[in-house]
This record gives sequence, C-alpha cells and structure tokens, in this order.
Amino acid sequence: MASWSEFAADEPRLADGIRVLMQQYGPGFGYLATVRADGGPRVHPVSPVITDEGLFCFVVDSPKRRDLERDGRYALHSFPPEESDDEAYVAGHARPVTDPARVARLARSHRAAPQVDWRLFEFTVDVAMLARREPGGVGGAGEGHGRPAVQVWLDPRATAPDVAAEPATRSVSGDSLAARPAA
Repeated sequence: MASWSEFAADEPRLADGIRVLMQQYGPGFGYLATVRADGGPRVHPVSPVITDEGLFCFVVDSPKRRDLERDGRYALHSFPPEESDDEAYVAGHARPVTDPARVARLARSHRAAPQVDWRLFEFTVDVAMLARREPGGVGGAGEGHGRPAVQVWLDPRATAPDVAAEPATRSVSGDSLAARPAA
C-alpha cells in the first residue's frame, strides 16, 4: 500500500491529473465507495483533501465512517467535469490518523469544524486511474464521447511476484482496460 506521496513521487503527472479532477471545484469533491457490513457497496459524496503529505478525508459520524473503521477498503471517484467525461479514480485502504499534531495541523489548514464529530482518515493508493476523453475523439459521435486515453498505476508492492517485473503504469486507448497483465 503506497501513500499518496509515494504514488505522486512515482507518477507525478498522473497524480497531478487526478488532483486537478478531484479539486476542480475548489475544495476536493468526489464519491467515496465503502464496504457495508453485509459486503455490499455504499457510495457517498465527500471532500477529499490532497496535500504533499497525503490523501485524506474528514469523515463525520455516519455509516461510511463505520464502514471505514470496520473495513478500510475504499474507492474514490472524481465528480464529473461540466465540459467533459474525464474521470479520476483511486482505490486502496483507509486508516484513521492517530497523531494528534498531524490531525490538528490538517484540521487547521483545511478548516475542519472543531464542533463536528469527524475523524480524519488517510487513504493509501493501491490503484490510480485517469481517463481523458478528447472532444469528438475516436469512435465518438458527440463532444467528449470518444474513446478515453487511460492511464493506470498499480502499487508495485501490491502486485503478485510474477507481475512485479511488469511496468506499474500503463496507458491505453479504447474502451477496455486490462489493469494487470495476463499470466
């Protein structure tokens, strides 16, 4: 599991593209998918915080917070831009930030309301994906509906040993995406 900082150091252009889509409306805005107690998915809008230090989210007392406390697996997807169908996606594991100084620093710098019952989570990155669609691109009849140019990053430490020798970042064009090479 890579931290956001490790991922960004490994793939700075991909990380910047994801950051731009997640923060396109000012503060972060995206959809957080968590795993419910019965194993089903739960999706909620959130305001992710991306800093040089990491990828974080202040999560109020809610079903999604209980999901993250019980089973830290998550997926985070950008809110769609008005002018395109571009999208960003990251997935990994969330863990509560327990260092009081770090919590206080991030809460202060991102104006987390002190009177609200929130908990700060840091999200690791196992998979990161950025899809860009050019206006009127290949196979598209209208603007923004062409086949996407997709970049995928897989945490090299999270891949199987026989896959570890493969490049961790892929760029593909088209509708299908094979994130891991065939064995």
